[in-house]
Amino acid sequence: MPLHPSSRIQKAREELAGRLREIRKDAGISGRELAVRCGWSESKSSRIENARTPPSDADIKAWCRACTADDQASDLIAANRQSADAHVQWRRLQRSGLRRLQESTGDLYQQTRLFRTYVSDVIPGFLQTPGYATALLSSIADFRGTPDDVSDAVAARMRRNEVLSNGARRFSFVLEESVLRYRLCSAETMAAQLGHLLGVMNLQNVAVGLIPLTGQRPVWPMPTFTIFDDTRVHADTLDAATTLTQPSQVELYARAFERLSQGAVRGAAARSLITEALASLD
Repeated sequence: MPLHPSSRIQKAREELAGRLREIRKDAGISGRELAVRCGWSESKSSRIENARTPPSDADIKAWCRACTADDQASDLIAANRQSADAHVQWRRLQRSGLRRLQESTGDLYQQTRLFRTYVSDVIPGFLQTPGYATALLSSIADFRGTPDDVSDAVAARMRRNEVLSNGARRFSFVLEESVLRYRLCSAETMAAQLGHLLGVMNLQNVAVGLIPLTGQRPVWPMPTFTIFDDTRVHADTLDAATTLTQPSQVELYARAFERLSQGAVRGAAARSLITEALASLD
């Protein structure tokens, strides 16, 4: 197997191979013995351990079973899948414009029943007004040098966000108070956005918490992420959209969300922070 053109994906493959090698060594068996137990050639064991051949899900299950490490199989299988598609380069996603990026998550949004979103930078996409989304996506398109299809992208985002009105789905948001203060658009647009946020808080299936700037917090500010049910996490960085599906990773982000939630205020206290941000726009 040639080196993957993405250094991140190649590194993920090598890390997976290293984990499989450690499991074999911890079991105290040789590559030959592993091959016998799995019913394949010794050369296959070597190729997998040296990241020259990507293992299938069945290969990983057989490997763990042969090493009496069945409890590690699910994490390793998820890691194997991530090495192929977890790190999606923003430039590749945005090459044909931002509309396609908005539409790419449509199926996932329809399938998910519980959304947990923490944001430390901007108003989350679920809660954006068309005006705020236009200002934000215009800034992204200009920075990235992508095709100018902002109006179509905003329309796609608004269509995608219709899931918010579906009472069968639940949404829990935790925002840093600073998000209410960042000026990414005009004062008028920001005022409309903050007013919309107040309105959304009345929805029965939506919970919004705000972490005050001056409050004692149980955990540090983190990069933005969204948890879809208990199966998938999207964690965005400047250069990549990272999809995490390993059970241990999802659990880690769920724990982080819970800790962040503990530092958030809700109800009247949250509304007060929003109205203060509104007043500061004058």
